[in-house]
Amino acid sequence: MPEITMPKLSDTMTEGTLLRWHKKKGDKIEVGDILAEVETDKATMEMESFEEGTLADIFVPEGGKVLVGAALALVLKDGEKAGDKPKASPAPTAPVADAPAARPAVSTGRPLTPRARAAALRSGGAGGNVNAGVRVKSTPLARKIADARGVRLDAVKGTGPGGRIIAFDVESAPVGSPAPAAGSSSVAAILPTPIAGMPETRVPLSGMRRVIAERLLASKTQIPHFYLSIEIDAAPMMAFRKEYIAASGGKITFNDIALSAVARAAMQKPKVNAAFAGDAIIEYGSVNLSVAIAVEDGLVTPVIRDAQKLSLKEISAAVKDLATRARDKKLKPDEYAGGTITVSNLGSYGIEQFCAIVNPPQAAILAVGAIVKKPVVNSCDEIEIGHRMSITLSGDHRVVDGAVAAEYMTALRKLLESPALLLL
Repeated sequence: MPEITMPKLSDTMTEGTLLRWHKKKGDKIEVGDILAEVETDKATMEMESFEEGTLADIFVPEGGKVLVGAALALVLKDGEKAGDKPKASPAPTAPVADAPAARPAVSTGRPLTPRARAAALRSGGAGGNVNAGVRVKSTPLARKIADARGVRLDAVKGTGPGGRIIAFDVESAPVGSPAPAAGSSSVAAILPTPIAGMPETRVPLSGMRRVIAERLLASKTQIPHFYLSIEIDAAPMMAFRKEYIAASGGKITFNDIALSAVARAAMQKPKVNAAFAGDAIIEYGSVNLSVAIAVEDGLVTPVIRDAQKLSLKEISAAVKDLATRARDKKLKPDEYAGGTITVSNLGSYGIEQFCAIVNPPQAAILAVGAIVKKPVVNSCDEIEIGHRMSITLSGDHRVVDGAVAAEYMTALRKLLESPALLLL
């Protein structure tokens, strides 16, 4: 009597949204059948069955949010009955009004109804006294509801006065919220208070937005950032692109040229193509280039592997393919894992210069700005109109020193101002 549970479909996934069931209760299923579509923090993926039998029960409705490891459905083999074995969900469960208590940890993002709240408090819930010894600011009612539902208060953000956890916060949290990892930093959030007479719209955090918030907060609070900027002469790059398109008939973008140069320069100065490993620094022997791509819910960084070995045409094709599938949420988990250095380009938005946040565990990220016209001084000390592009490196100072980063930026400048070198 196997239970179908929420799989961990990405390295940062803690919960998923069950978007759509492909099978219905009573259907026969085989190994390899597509059971459902699940939205993770980065993509929408099809969930295969690793069991065969009859789909005897579906615990989670379409649109439900479920913790990794919690039960989604029940499969019975021939001759089995639902009562043959007690149901046991891998994640703590919550009593839901008019529903079996063994159903999984599902958060709809809505507070409990008065009836469901009363039922939870009467039953004591499945969690027991999960907050014994937990010291956080919370109302008595919030603590009672948390214990009844099996929600740890130290994993809930409070929206009450001074950050106090109130009943609404607990009711909106996923059941069985995990405790913070040992040794992780805790930064008190400064939350907004209602403004009288101000219209507002409350937009619940998507899984992707939540992970972005957590990872960037960790990066900015735990990684000692430093920044170096250069301004390159973009005229050679513009002329090179024009000649390349005319000669090859294929189209490449300025971003393609920048990506190729970043990867080649990283092989020349490998100390920036590295990661901090606690008791060691890992220097990678190949460049897996993470490319920041804006999607509806935020930002993803799919990876171009061995980018230093690819031609401009191959890099251009890879970026277009990854961007299309990222926006359609069709990327596979291994396509946004294993990056060694990241490039973020906001030039197409007209941004001339910016500083990016390091994408951990990588040690460096390059922020590429727009090509702009400006007055420059030429080799004859005359003022003329030139084309300039700004690039800023954000580095993890635990791994990369200023002089090392400066050498890398010098190598990058040489490639971008002599782009024919990228064809060698």
